[in-house]
Amino acid sequence: MAKDKYLVCQGAMCQCQQGFAPDLFKVLSQSKFYINDQSGSSKLIGSTMDLGIPFEAGTFGQCKMQPMGSSFKPCQIIITQWEGFYENVELTNGGQILLEDSKAICPIGGSPCISILFHGQTNEQSINATTENEEVAEQINPLVSLEDLQAPEIEDQIIVS
Repeated sequence: MAKDKYLVCQGAMCQCQQGFAPDLFKVLSQSKFYINDQSGSSKLIGSTMDLGIPFEAGTFGQCKMQPMGSSFKPCQIIITQWEGFYENVELTNGGQILLEDSKAICPIGGSPCISILFHGQTNEQSINATTENEEVAEQINPLVSLEDLQAPEIEDQIIVS
């Protein structure tokens, strides 16, 4: 059986194996699809169309692939491609959804050198599962049963198998 994987959203923490510091993922490719966000205003779903510099600071510090005397040149992130995404869904921007084990390719760092340290989802309850009937719960999220939603250990995070 495949391991469940979390979807990546705005605020995910990423790291390049050639850099010295992590940076926060910023969704630039779409503004319509949200996840794990009750107000639908801050947790955009990341996709393979988030290319270029989709990060808050736009750098992973210094780049080990660019030595300069006793130091290194600053990292200049340029995502050219993503690997290991969820292929069963295509967003309206033409991209596939990124997963917690997706990796990005940077032409300087080599392929694939940028990984996701934390997917960005947090616990935030968006429905009261104890008051919903099974038919309504199934329409809201066909992947999770009402019984699963009512389990005390369930985290309000979206995962795929």
